[in-house]
Amino acid sequence: MAYEIERKFLVTSDAWRTDVIIRKHLCQFYLSVSGPSSVRVRISDNANARLTIKSVEAGMRRSEFEYAIPLDDAESMRSLAVGSIIEKTRHIVPAGDLHWEIDEFEGPNHGLVIAEIELPSVGHSIEHPNWLGEEITDNRRYYNAALALRPFKTW
Repeated sequence: MAYEIERKFLVTSDAWRTDVIIRKHLCQFYLSVSGPSSVRVRISDNANARLTIKSVEAGMRRSEFEYAIPLDDAESMRSLAVGSIIEKTRHIVPAGDLHWEIDEFEGPNHGLVIAEIELPSVGHSIEHPNWLGEEITDNRRYYNAALALRPFKTW
């Protein structure tokens, strides 16, 4: 079984911007957000697409299965989206042999900036840069599937 182990934090300043090494635009939408899993389609830089099935329990470690799909199929699936479409720019910032993924949300989630770091194990320690705010790993309200149903601007 495939697992993703990640921690999520709110971002409190723009100090990370000088360390960005990669940027990409992501458009993602959900085909299902009910039951024990969510089903997501993500289009990256209008160039490639992936289908992801992820367990919905809150926490650092969740089941995740991800597959490349044809871009044309992903575009066709957009009409099946549940909730709003999530648009964001993802910024990659190195953190030793790991990296931070800092998502700046657009549209109905504009104003929300979240930093995520994927870990090799649950107990793996990380440094906390000064731009890192409150940890939200266990707060489902900040999960993208939840943001598709109840965008940040409506809170």
